[in-house]
Amino acid sequence: RSRVQVLSGSNWSLVLQGQWMVEFYAPWCPACQQIELIWESFAKESEKLDITVGKVDVTQEPGLSGRFFVTTLPTIYHANDGVFRRYRGSRTLEDLQSYVIEKKWEAVEPVAGWKSPSSIVMHGMAGLFHLSGCIRQIHNYFTDTLGIHVWISYALFVLATLLIGLFLGL
Repeated sequence: RSRVQVLSGSNWSLVLQGQWMVEFYAPWCPACQQIELIWESFAKESEKLDITVGKVDVTQEPGLSGRFFVTTLPTIYHANDGVFRRYRGSRTLEDLQSYVIEKKWEAVEPVAGWKSPSSIVMHGMAGLFHLSGCIRQIHNYFTDTLGIHVWISYALFVLATLLIGLFLGL
């Protein structure tokens, strides 16, 4: 049984308490697949390290990846009582463990307050990522289910954008 805590939009706030290492990954990503066994081994050692190890599937949680502004995969964050730092070290088990044991994270600049995943700005960013996922689903519904041509779907989105802008302008 895996000791890696799966995080989602509904339980991500767990990361705000205690010490965490969180990996953002995608199932199709080769680099993410390479680190998977290492991440599991790291999680098995988590109790000794007094840390919780989590993961987020960005394909299932676009809002959460937006909140953390994940642009590359895999992306790893260290969190200590709500203070976030991006881990940029080697992805070996030994280096992950020493990052925690030797408190190397203290030498890393924390994520700026306005870019912190718990800030209002990043809450808005999460909403935009979620909205883009909804738009993509609507586009897929138009093209795959209803059989509408791709360019007609684009035209419908352009028309909807213009009408919403006109409505808001009035």
